Amino acid sequence: MNRQQQKLLRGLVIAAVVLLAVLAAVLLFKRHSAEKQAEEEAAQEAASAITEDHGYTSLTYTNSTATLSFTQDEDGSWIWADDPEFPLDDSTITYIIQILQSLKPQQTITDGDTLEAYGLDQPSATLTATDAETGETLKLTFGKATTDGTSYYMLMNDAESPVYIVSDTLYNYLSTPIYDMCVLPELPVLTEETLNSLTIQGAVETTLTAAHNESTSTDETDGEDGEETSSVTWTSGETDVTDNEKLQSLLDELSTLSFTKCADYKPSDEAVELCGFGSPTAVLTASYVTDSGTEGTLTLTLGTKNVDGDSYYARMDDDTTIYLLSASAVSALVTAASSGLGA
Repeated sequence: MNRQQQKLLRGLVIAAVVLLAVLAAVLLFKRHSAEKQAEEEAAQEAASAITEDHGYTSLTYTNSTATLSFTQDEDGSWIWADDPEFPLDDSTITYIIQILQSLKPQQTITDGDTLEAYGLDQPSATLTATDAETGETLKLTFGKATTDGTSYYMLMNDAESPVYIVSDTLYNYLSTPIYDMCVLPELPVLTEETLNSLTIQGAVETTLTAAHNESTSTDETDGEDGEETSSVTWTSGETDVTDNEKLQSLLDELSTLSFTKCADYKPSDEAVELCGFGSPTAVLTASYVTDSGTEGTLTLTLGTKNVDGDSYYARMDDDTTIYLLSASAVSALVTAASSGLGA
């Protein structure tokens, strides 16, 4: 082969290489375009399926600790399916429905890795919502969090593809325990102005009685009646304890007392015993005047501290539910129950 033929051959080889590179680039571009189009179509399909105006009437979600089911009653209010009598604050369920109706994937993966790579082979949570009117059901399956921890991988309606990436907002709501959705009862307003008597039982029993004194001041210059004033005198037996520091601390506590959480709804006898109600730390009985002017009575029973040691188990009146009261919020009550108002 002479030099001219070699030169021609090299030119043909180079042209062939260039042509192949161009063809590869074109094929790659077409493939990328096809994948992108497929992802966009899948994202649109998911968004349409999720955000259609469904009247969801039942909802079930499973997380790492529990499976919770909710349904609407005849009045359209959400109830806990396992116990319709549970005092449910349905704001969490309402938020979940609102998120479902506006959920849009941040990213759609149509040709990705294995389900195991996304944590979808062993889901961390699932959600199923049903529209009773149409009979349609939406199921979302969540895998693991993305690298930045702000989103989750998700499948829809048991399909293994595509994989969606969605904000962690919905997943976080699915982690809400049922007792965090309990409507907590409000304790009555117990102030010096409303209290008539207090009885505190524990190692020591103390009974306190309030005497409400009203007087009208007289203007010394013209002799006319002035401003009405009131005061409260507290006695324990025949002893005036109005200025007792422990009593004042106790009154300050009672004026702002509120439950922080539901600990156990309809507890078993064993749970009641474990929470210390067999031998209570303190029992408070308060007689007070209600907003309507009638006489009311509150019985508040403290068990033992919880595992964390930051709260006491508590029960109110005949309510069998066990709630939590912050330990710092009842420290004066606990002290009075253990040692009275003495030094």
